Amino acid sequence: MNIPTMIFIRGYLKLKVRGERVAAFINALSEAGTPIWEVKPTDPFTAEFKLLLSDFKSLRPLLKRTGCRTRILERHGLPFRAIRLWRRKVFVAGIAVFFAILMMLSSMVWKIEVEGNKTVASEDVLDAAKQEGLFTYQWIFRLKPLDRLSSNLTTRLPGTSWVGVERNGTSIKIQVVEAEVPKKPVLQNPRHLVSTSDAIITHIYAEKGVPKVQVNSRVKKGDILISGVIGDEENSQTVVAKGEVRGLVWHEYQIEVPLEKTRKIYTGEYAQKTYFVIGNRAVQLWGYGDIPYQKHETLTLYDPLKWRSRELPIGWMKEKVMEVSETKERVTEEEAKKQGLDSAFRDILSKYGSDSRLISQKILHDKKENGKVYMKVLFEVEETIAKELPIVYNQGE
Repeated sequence: MNIPTMIFIRGYLKLKVRGERVAAFINALSEAGTPIWEVKPTDPFTAEFKLLLSDFKSLRPLLKRTGCRTRILERHGLPFRAIRLWRRKVFVAGIAVFFAILMMLSSMVWKIEVEGNKTVASEDVLDAAKQEGLFTYQWIFRLKPLDRLSSNLTTRLPGTSWVGVERNGTSIKIQVVEAEVPKKPVLQNPRHLVSTSDAIITHIYAEKGVPKVQVNSRVKKGDILISGVIGDEENSQTVVAKGEVRGLVWHEYQIEVPLEKTRKIYTGEYAQKTYFVIGNRAVQLWGYGDIPYQKHETLTLYDPLKWRSRELPIGWMKEKVMEVSETKERVTEEEAKKQGLDSAFRDILSKYGSDSRLISQKILHDKKENGKVYMKVLFEVEETIAKELPIVYNQGE
């Protein structure tokens, strides 16, 4: 016979019937239209079957007529679950209280962030928000509409052109757009432009001041390139020297490059740990035991529970522990030299400016020893060599 629908919700029993007329009893159930399923004779005088809870009382007249007896083996379905829960009233009450507290906590503001402010202090923004009823541990349903909060905060905070308020679950983000105030020109003291190192001048442009060197001139570190003093001895004045000076500079590097490198490879094997997260605490549920890999890396993924657009302070966290193997890779001596030269020039760019240009490079000395390549290299680089030097007056002048 087909299994009735929604048997879990309606509840069902697994019975064992015993008697000399078991077959007659089963036939009588079929004739009465009582749905039974999974009928299984265990011996000539016993059989097992399942039927709905609501049909159990209708068995009594049939049992009396056939002289059989029945015994309940198993109980399944929602009605029996409800009875078990009702017997555990304290447990059920605890679950109800837990979800009530959870709903209460998810209905409060737990975090307020202020972004975009540079001159306006975050404390001033938070004070203005508090005056509008926006503060931590405030009930979310008591907040004003977000557009109204935005306009009120813009009015309260001088120096802002717009203040936006955005809510994401129990967090509030206040985005501040400050009004643009014309910048006052920075007062600068008179100064020279001097050389940062020994060099040969390749380019000079004096926007303000008097150039003291020419192209192809050799200068030493500290020499004045563009003077901030204009005029003659009788009629002179000091200005802020401005301009651009570039020159050829030589840098000597001691380079050391290994001929064997270690590469990291993921094998594809991994172990996984699962945690249940409440607030800032995590309880491990699965994945106990020692990590079976000698070398590994861990990737952590957090998935918070959400209700509508709210992010609740509970969720699941998974840690994926991935096995890593290391392989040794050898490079040729020429490849090692190229890598060393490239690394040294990148260091020059980071120290002396990204506009530096490599003119030439000369390996003064190189050797291979203890699995490494050692080089002494001289780089000829065109770079900006001017720096500021304030003009200091002697007392009495």
